Amino acid sequence: MQKLELKNRKGQKIVGVLETPEGDSFGTCIIQHGYGGFKEQPSIQSMKTAFLHKGFQAFIFDTTNSFGESDGKFEDARLGLHAEDLEDVISWAKKQEWFKRPLALVGTSMGGYSVLSYAEKNPKEVSCCIAHAPVVSGKFLREGKEEREPGILKKWEESGWHETESVSKPGFIRRSPWDVMVEYMNHDLLLNTNALTMPVLIIGGTKDTSVLVKHLQILFNAIPEGNKEIKVVEDLPHTPRKEKELDDLRKVIEEWIDSNLIVK
Repeated sequence: MQKLELKNRKGQKIVGVLETPEGDSFGTCIIQHGYGGFKEQPSIQSMKTAFLHKGFQAFIFDTTNSFGESDGKFEDARLGLHAEDLEDVISWAKKQEWFKRPLALVGTSMGGYSVLSYAEKNPKEVSCCIAHAPVVSGKFLREGKEEREPGILKKWEESGWHETESVSKPGFIRRSPWDVMVEYMNHDLLLNTNALTMPVLIIGGTKDTSVLVKHLQILFNAIPEGNKEIKVVEDLPHTPRKEKELDDLRKVIEEWIDSNLIVK
């Protein structure tokens, strides 16, 4: 395991960890967490383990403006900045001596949006893409929040802030300005899904109350026919934490790799 640092386009420090499998690596997997996440989260570790088991080296990193080691304040987090950090990490990684193709991209929630957005813009660079509970669009996100908690968006907009305690990092307060929701509306994966011609796996969960399965199905249907798959995992929440949830997530990814990629 090797801890590495880089700077994003704004000069902010990004901290990541490179892990390699036993023996020679088959390719490189880059994994990005979601809103308020960090590289040590159990779900991120589970995704990483799946690719290590299949011979990939894995680079996981703390996006800026989150709860990890990278620079920034949580209040400044935005979906667009999340995606920019992934772009900057990939650009940096491709210049490193350790980088090896094929390139696999994996992300969850905001990170799921980021990896699919990057793949849409750079389809020839990405060998495969896995998105767990990806944010599909600002429109769908608003619809989902209003469906689950009627009136929450009105209260958020009127007060200017929405505060919750982080479950992943107890004691840390997720204080989100209304501008987070406003900025979400600038993003929509459905506008360029025709570019997703590489193998794509979309993972959802029946207990996910943040990104609804029905919205993931719309995204899946919009991706061209071919090497695409959607897997809805029973009892999987938005952020898997329990041992069974983490095992289910890892197994889904490992089985998909076996079916879609030629690995050692």
